[in-house]
Amino acid sequence: MKQLLILGGGTAGTMMVNKLHPVLDPAEWHITVVDQEKTHYYQPGFLFIPFGMYTPRDVVKPKQEFFPPGVDVHYEIIDKIEPQQNRVRLQNGTVLPYDFLIIATGSRIAPQEIEGMLESGWRKNIFDFYTLEGATALGRFFKYWQGGKLVLNIAEMPIKCPVAPLEFVFLADWYFTEQGIRDRVDITFVTPLDGAFTKPRASRILGDFLARKHIHLVPDFNIARVEPDKNRIVSWEDQAVEYDVLVTIPTNMGDEAIARSGLGDELNFVPTDKHTLRSRDYDNIFVIGDATDLPSSKAGSVAHFEADILYENLLSAMEGRPLRARFDGHANCYIESGFGKGILIDFNYDTEPLPGKFPLPGIGPFSLLEETKMNHYGKLMFRWMYWNLLLKGAELPIESQMVMAGKRA
Repeated sequence: MKQLLILGGGTAGTMMVNKLHPVLDPAEWHITVVDQEKTHYYQPGFLFIPFGMYTPRDVVKPKQEFFPPGVDVHYEIIDKIEPQQNRVRLQNGTVLPYDFLIIATGSRIAPQEIEGMLESGWRKNIFDFYTLEGATALGRFFKYWQGGKLVLNIAEMPIKCPVAPLEFVFLADWYFTEQGIRDRVDITFVTPLDGAFTKPRASRILGDFLARKHIHLVPDFNIARVEPDKNRIVSWEDQAVEYDVLVTIPTNMGDEAIARSGLGDELNFVPTDKHTLRSRDYDNIFVIGDATDLPSSKAGSVAHFEADILYENLLSAMEGRPLRARFDGHANCYIESGFGKGILIDFNYDTEPLPGKFPLPGIGPFSLLEETKMNHYGKLMFRWMYWNLLLKGAELPIESQMVMAGKRA
């Protein structure tokens, strides 16, 4: 019997299991999933926890709920991938052979990469919100905080969900306004980019939003260290930004098993063909989601669009056919802007976010590069879609390839 092995049972890995399980002949193919955690996290929901909009129970479910019967699941840490031998070793000693391998090991924050980050201030007045523990701790802190200098810093790119840091400061502006202390909270957005976002047109528009909300922008800041005794972050150019509370998006890195296997770059992301999603080094290995080194966003929508492409190309590879499906870098992101409104952007490798209507040309109901209440509702509706449709491999009414219909150049 042939073996399909999927490393990672998060968003990307779970979608691929549910797409492939119904079409692979169980007499010919055996599917195995490896993941070290039994809990599935709805990571976009972490953003809302510090502001009391979600609780931890809103963002966690057992992973087993989303795996179809007949799939073999190992909840264990991956020790090493041995591509020359077509096998994976787990830390408990199990050896799993494969005919085809999907790497969906994701990415995670690595605060230890920044000098001083994990010293005396960690989870006291230095917090992340890219983990459930960090978001929950920050929510407890905000309940009793009476104001001061709130600094959000992005350490370096790439990061998961590049719009989330902007959403955080927009929601902070709303939250502290609702608490009646916005005049006592100074919010600063510190980024290594030369503007608010990675795409120039969207960066200008989102930068205007920061200015209108009286959120200071500090661009081109490459953090070298945190000095918790002085409550400040310092760049490699010796520029210092002081804080009373620091919200950090630390260095994001791929799984350590990728490093142990010698398959990744300096951040443990796997070299991947940006169109076919096949490993650039091994023909029977495919990569999806945050585990790739693609120049696309590391976001749930990207993993969804990639899943459609990988589904087609993996089946082609299994049958010895050419890989014809092409991923164009499509990303679609709702951006919470506070006060019950949101912004929507849709872009790919070659095309910047443009104004217009989405997904139906001229109708919407969502507006691109505009702040509307409907975009906010779209963001909130996505949680239901994630649990009930996306993870289960259902087809959604959005093309995996970005379309220009409805957009205005």
